[in-house]
Amino acid sequence: MADAGAAGANVAERERDVGGRHGAIAAFLLRYGIVLALLALVAFFAWRSPVFLTDDNLLQVLLQASVNTIVALGMTFVIITAGIDLSVGSTAALAGMVAATAMKTGLLGLVLPWPVAVLVGLLVGLLVGATNGLLITWLRITPFIVTLGTLSVVRGLTLIFSEGRPVFGFPEGFNAIAGRVGPVPVPVLIAAVLTLVVWFVLRYTRLGEYTYAIGGNEEATRLAGVPVTRYKVAVYTLGGALAAVAGIVLTARLRTAEPNAASGYELDAIAATVMGGTSLFGGEGGVVGTIVGALIIATLRNGLNLLNVQAYYQQLAIGLVIILAVALDRFRQ
Repeated sequence: MADAGAAGANVAERERDVGGRHGAIAAFLLRYGIVLALLALVAFFAWRSPVFLTDDNLLQVLLQASVNTIVALGMTFVIITAGIDLSVGSTAALAGMVAATAMKTGLLGLVLPWPVAVLVGLLVGLLVGATNGLLITWLRITPFIVTLGTLSVVRGLTLIFSEGRPVFGFPEGFNAIAGRVGPVPVPVLIAAVLTLVVWFVLRYTRLGEYTYAIGGNEEATRLAGVPVTRYKVAVYTLGGALAAVAGIVLTARLRTAEPNAASGYELDAIAATVMGGTSLFGGEGGVVGTIVGALIIATLRNGLNLLNVQAYYQQLAIGLVIILAVALDRFRQ
């Protein structure tokens, strides 16, 4: 009997050891899995294409990631509050179109210098974001429904404003936004600077602190005396502003403003944010993971292009990545 009891104790101890090891492995994968996934993609495409690891192509990956990174930074704020913004792609298109029109043919008969036109485009993004925030907080409509509606409204406004026609032929100063500083593309530098700013805001400011608090428990945060409505509106306004920055950078890169530009960017931004560890349930997440998520999407698209994979298969791959990201978020919970 004593031997049987000892054997049972040994079995139980071994099971605890195995369970502990499995738990440690699971925790490691949850924490660093996104980085391992990026490294695995890089290794695969480097194996399949000798061009992938060249300096020019790696800079191209960063350039492709830059616009999505800017949009995803704003999406990170929004999702941490347990919200979502489906209108960011349309907002980027409208901001780019307004800025392009203002510097090319003019607004209300007045052609604006390109820096002023850029500021007008940014103002458009601020207004769209603030409108989303006010509708969500004042009317108490779920963010998904509000931003799904504004996605269509803002895209429609872009088509009406542009009459469905592209705008091109910008001043050289504006085109320099898509230029280079040494070997590094300016859009990459813009994304890097904004990443540092957003990281600082999330980590060290009251807006960042309350963003996490609202996502963790909105009602408790309100009862603690925090003006939740004001901060939620601020978060959506910031998201709209960053979408506008992305739209202006995209317009400079393409050397044209298209009314259908940035279509689907909201999905890429959500995928990058959630893959990076920001929970759709709110209250947790951060900038570093979002950047890695954006790099994964850019690496995937770039590598598939190098392998001559057709565009609709690329879209299939991105869709699967989004589903995987949401499934991982659910598993983390």
